[in-house]
Formats: sequence, structure tokens, C-alpha cells
Amino acid sequence: MLKLRVTDIKQYIYCPRIIYFTYVCPVEKKITRKMQYGREAHLELDRLEKRRTFKRYNFKEGERKFHTGLYSLRLGLEGKLDMHIVAGGEIFPVEFKHSSQGPSLNHKYQLVAYAMLLEEAYNKPVRYGFIYIDDGKVIPVEVTPNARVFVKEMLEKIRLMVSKESMPDKTLQKGKCIDCEYRNFCGDVR
Repeated sequence: MLKLRVTDIKQYIYCPRIIYFTYVCPVEKKITRKMQYGREAHLELDRLEKRRTFKRYNFKEGERKFHTGLYSLRLGLEGKLDMHIVAGGEIFPVEFKHSSQGPSLNHKYQLVAYAMLLEEAYNKPVRYGFIYIDDGKVIPVEVTPNARVFVKEMLEKIRLMVSKESMPDKTLQKGKCIDCEYRNFCGDVR
């Protein structure tokens, strides 16, 4: 089974061609301004989050754990979670996102995948997680059975695409292509 990364799920939902250019036809990607800004914003959020209370998560207290490496042999999936909180005997994954419009679908399913990895690591169910966007807003995300099934389906689709070495169709949302690090390799995107 091809070992995948949690970010592959996020990227596949955003645009399957990112996965194609990562696994099937690897090319050197260009670091965009948006990517560089996102990395810098992540570092700043890490620094600030260590000093904050748990109020924005609706907890009185808890323990933060940053950059936890997680792996599941069963799912063939690995990743490094931005942060998770252990509070009241429960575990809550937290992903930091640079977004002015709030989290998108690919961010939600990335969080669900991390929740599934945390469940294996702690041997406990994870019911909720949080997406923290850089304006300070924390959005709770329920981890539903349907969301778990969707993540597993995405893993299967990614592995099938990679094994067949098939180039996916271009995204219908052309705005995604503007800042894409793989834009130069998509001959049908203008």
C-alpha cells in the first residue's frame, strides 16, 4: 500500500493534479509568495498560541501538544499535526490555516484525517477538532462517521490515480491556478 501524507488529502480535494505532479510525474515545484507567507504566518501562530489561554476553544484548561508526528499502518497515512489539545479526557486536533474566507472543504477533511490518526495514537474517539484561521477565529469541526468514510474514499482515489498514472482533469475553478506552484506544468491551463 502506498504510504500517503495527510496533506495529500487536502491537496487532492483542492486539485488532484497536485498529487499527480507529486507522485506520478514529480517536478520541482515553485515556492509561491502565498506559500511563503503561509509558512511565516504558521510560525507566528505557533509562537503566540503557546502563551494563550484555552478560552477560544471553550476549555478552562488543557494541554497543548505541537507538531506531533502521527502514523497509521492500517490507513497507510502519516502527517505532522500543527497542534492538538488534551482536555477533559478528550483529544482535539487543531490546524492553523491562512485564510481570509474561513476554512474550505479541503481543510476540513485534512482535520478529519488528523483526527483519525489521533484516535489510533490515543486509542480514543475524537469527536471534534478546530481550524484556527489567522484572524484569530476558531472554527469547531465535527468529526462524523460520513467524514471518516470520505477520507478513506479519498485515500483510495489517490492510490488508484497514482497506480494507474492517470493525469486528472484540470480544475473547474480557474482561480486556484493563479498562484499554483504547478501551473507551468499544466499545458491546458491558461
